[in-house]
Amino acid sequence: MRQLASPGFFLLLRAAALLWLLMSGSLFGQTETEQLIEDIVAQEAEDGGEFTFNEAFGLLEAYRERPLDLNRATTEELSATYLLSSIQIDQLLAYREKMDGLISIYELQSIPGLDLETIRRMLPFVRVGNGLDDVSVSLTRMLREADREVYFRSGRKLETARGYEGPDPKYAGGPWRNYLKYRQRYGNQLSVGIVAEKDPGESLRRGFDFYSAHFFLRNLNRRVRAVALGDFTVSFGQGLILYTGFGFGKSSLTTTVARGSPTLQPYASVNEFSFMRGAGVTLNLTDKIEATVFASRRGRTANLSPDSASVSSLNLSGYHRTENEVADRNSIRQYSYGGSVRLRPLPRLRLGLNYLGEHLSKPLLPRPQPYNLYYFTGTDLHNLSLDYRYRLRNFSFFGEVAGAVRAGKAMLHGINIGLDRRADIVVVYRKYDRDYRALSARPFGEANGGRNEEGIYLGLELRPAPRWRLNAYYDLWRHDWLRFNIDGPSTGREYRLRATYTLKRKLDAYLEVRSETKGQGAAGGPDARLDYVVDRTRFQARLHTGYKLTSALEWRSRLDLGYTEDPARGRQRGVMLYQDLHYRPLGPFSFSARVAVFDTDGYDVRFYEYENGLTYNAFVLPYYNEGARSYVLLRYKGIRRLTLEARVSQTRYFDGRTFGSGWEATGKTHRTEVAGQVIWRW
Repeated sequence: MRQLASPGFFLLLRAAALLWLLMSGSLFGQTETEQLIEDIVAQEAEDGGEFTFNEAFGLLEAYRERPLDLNRATTEELSATYLLSSIQIDQLLAYREKMDGLISIYELQSIPGLDLETIRRMLPFVRVGNGLDDVSVSLTRMLREADREVYFRSGRKLETARGYEGPDPKYAGGPWRNYLKYRQRYGNQLSVGIVAEKDPGESLRRGFDFYSAHFFLRNLNRRVRAVALGDFTVSFGQGLILYTGFGFGKSSLTTTVARGSPTLQPYASVNEFSFMRGAGVTLNLTDKIEATVFASRRGRTANLSPDSASVSSLNLSGYHRTENEVADRNSIRQYSYGGSVRLRPLPRLRLGLNYLGEHLSKPLLPRPQPYNLYYFTGTDLHNLSLDYRYRLRNFSFFGEVAGAVRAGKAMLHGINIGLDRRADIVVVYRKYDRDYRALSARPFGEANGGRNEEGIYLGLELRPAPRWRLNAYYDLWRHDWLRFNIDGPSTGREYRLRATYTLKRKLDAYLEVRSETKGQGAAGGPDARLDYVVDRTRFQARLHTGYKLTSALEWRSRLDLGYTEDPARGRQRGVMLYQDLHYRPLGPFSFSARVAVFDTDGYDVRFYEYENGLTYNAFVLPYYNEGARSYVLLRYKGIRRLTLEARVSQTRYFDGRTFGSGWEATGKTHRTEVAGQVIWRW
């Protein structure tokens, strides 16, 4: 194996793969949902991994049973489907307003910016009138006629890590990951559910490590717009003070930047910190005024100080395996409360006044470092913001201005422009002060947290011909203060260009180039306590082709080439090639499979790749070093109301590297994962 994996072998593989891909064009391209998940994890999760907001896309399953009425749908409801860009939503609403509603679903072809591919994607989930008035459905009827489902999932890594070994293992529990969910849903109006999860290494002696439960009603009557009990998400404006729902930034959907999620939404995912736990309600006070209030109390895992009187940070990993991790579990309480008043003074103008209060049961006192000089410290934090959205012909303005008591300010302003049926553009300016403080902020930007950043983003989408689409963006930003591992102010720039060609239900292919240059810390400065700030460039080129061989069989292929370069380490290169096969017939049995090979000079040259997982359990993993990865996913629906799923995956390194470090080290050059899931729907 070592001989086959020599540099000469991979050089030959690169040339053969490129020639084969250029000649074949033989794969059905990935969906936009998969691309979006891939972009989110690559941007926000430095190590990739399991996508914890899979439930964000589960709403489409509810709309498949009870489609969304386009004559009643709000901006927030349309945004939550992820079927349309912000500009397309604005154009649909403008057309609906001009024509006083849609008469037929076929009118969608008359709306600028809605191409045939987008309309085909929408059709299974939307309708135009001719349905029961949602408000007239009683709670009793919704509970009786709701769709119900139960999920049980279990999986593990077969190679044993150090934390499980020995007579006194460091991990409290076994290596299995267990997941249980019950969900009852009636369209987007009613959602009742319970979720329980145990991570690998966590003990089951006292039950699952994480529990979540919710009861959510939307449009209970014409006065009560939403009621949330238990776990739920709250999203204000553009996320400058609060955004606990699913949100994304720079992606291949280059003009989808403005956020517009409903203020309250049910929560049924396994992310252990991005939610509220308590109660919330949204009321229609008048035809032009809507108000939301909520209160939340939840335990937070935090790193305790030696005397346990304060915490140095809030832990976001969700793992409680070792003695120290168990001791930190729910070591403090976080109380969140606030509200939003939504005003519609004009038909095309929406304003929002938002308030958020936070209280920690123990003070947050980060360990003093120059980069965190302006971080929040203490127990109480109060944030205020004003957000807006205004449509004027083919222009749509959006933004938010926020501040914190005795702290800095943050602002974001943007404009969507539908130039014509073939071109859309978005421009976004953001400025987040170095001393702006918000515990739950998730605005658009390069860095997390919405602080110490100023930048401008330009996104473009062109549809020059029926089968062609061009997406591009350019982002330019700067950080005026130090950041973690960066001992000085820094700047950055990024561009992305993708050309997509689609042949209806047959061929899908795109070519993409992407480059990012930004400041990084490099050791060796004149002061040993400080590092140089140098520019590091990451470049990646991707060719993704696809072909639907039959109505049931799809073949996907991708080639990634890239490099990372900086003055300290020089240029590091990498390549990745995968082949997918997806078999989805009308019968009960289906499967997905992948074989991938990759050769990179290290983690700095990594390629994030989406992998089909068990239902609502997508993965995005970084491929790096020298090795191969494969997986097989099997699905069987031959038993009434039951779905059975199984997945096996393995990564193998050819260069002698072993997996894991610390208590996760296995000493093996391969890692194998198995998982299974049972779904019962009725």
